[in-house]
Amino acid sequence: MALGGAAAAQVPAETGDSAVLRGLDKVNGHHTDIEVQIGGSAEIYGLIVTLTECRYPAANPTGDAYAYLTIRDPLNGEVFFDGWMIASSPALSALDHARYDVWVIRCKSSVGEGS
Repeated sequence: MALGGAAAAQVPAETGDSAVLRGLDKVNGHHTDIEVQIGGSAEIYGLIVTLTECRYPAANPTGDAYAYLTIRDPLNGEVFFDGWMIASSPALSALDHARYDVWVIRCKSSVGEGS
């Protein structure tokens, strides 16, 4: 019975082609937005961010985006974050770094923009 309730609560999602991410340097307050393609990587303030997947609600393309990110140090490969990050709740699953912050803004697709 509990499984049926959980399945009913799931929302169908579309997959985007890329994601818009925002990086913040917490020391000087500078921020930057960058678009990363699915399967691609980009450097944000000296961190390498790899995007595995970006999804958004099928019924609401401007709804909440969530992306699977891996964020690591380019020098030694240390992984600072590996998991799903949700645009509307970045603190729920956040990057743990003393100086920098990275979060998801929205997904983008060739059909139209997601969140």
